[in-house]
Amino acid sequence: MPAAGLFFTFEGIDGAGKSTHIAALADAFTAEGRVVTLTREPGGTPLAEKLRELVLNDAMDPLSEALLMFAARRDHLQQVIEPALARGEVVLCDRFTDATFAYQGSGRGFDLNVLRQLENWVQARPDSPQIRQPDLTVWFDLPPEVAAQRLVAARMPDRFESQPQAFFERVASGYAQRMQASPERFARIASDLPREAVWQQVRQAFEQRNWLPPEGGRA
Repeated sequence: MPAAGLFFTFEGIDGAGKSTHIAALADAFTAEGRVVTLTREPGGTPLAEKLRELVLNDAMDPLSEALLMFAARRDHLQQVIEPALARGEVVLCDRFTDATFAYQGSGRGFDLNVLRQLENWVQARPDSPQIRQPDLTVWFDLPPEVAAQRLVAARMPDRFESQPQAFFERVASGYAQRMQASPERFARIASDLPREAVWQQVRQAFEQRNWLPPEGGRA
C-alpha cells in the first residue's frame, strides 16, 4: 500500500524560529524516502501569493483581512495541499488556520464565530464530513518580548510585525486557546531555548507519534 499523505502545520508569532526547524523536518522525512511539499500561508500558489502581498502591506478592515486570508487558503488547499496529500506526500505548511484565529481573531478582535463559519466553508472536504485539519500542528511558543528582540534587527517589519507587544500577547493567547480546544492536534514547543534543544522537542513530537524513527537509528 502506498504511504498515506500527512499534513503538518507550524505556528507561532514572528521571531519564534519556525523556518529552521521546518527545513530540518523536510530533510528528516526525505531521508525516510517520503516526498515532501514545503509551502506557506498566506501564499503557496500564484493567486495566494498575490493576496499575501495585499494582506501584509495594505491597510484594510478586519473583515476584509479575514476574507482575503480564507480566499488564499481555499486556493492553496485546492491547488497544492489536497493534491499533494492525495499523492501520499508529506505537506509541511508554515502557518494555517490557527494563525487566522490567533492574528485576526485574538489579535485584531475579529468575531471568532465568523472565522469558524469561514473555516467550515473553506476547509470542507468532498470525501469526508470532516473539514481538513492538520494531522499535527507544531506551536512554537515564545514570549512576545523575546520575539520582539529577535526581530528588531532582522528585517523591515511588515504590517503585522510592526504591531505593539500587546498585540502579540493577544496572538499568543489565541494560539493557547486553539490548543486548549484541540489538544490532541497540537505539540507545544518551548522556543525560548537554544536551537538544538528546540529541535529535539520538535523531532520528539514526530517520533512519539511514529511518523519518524528515533534519531540516530530505528528502534
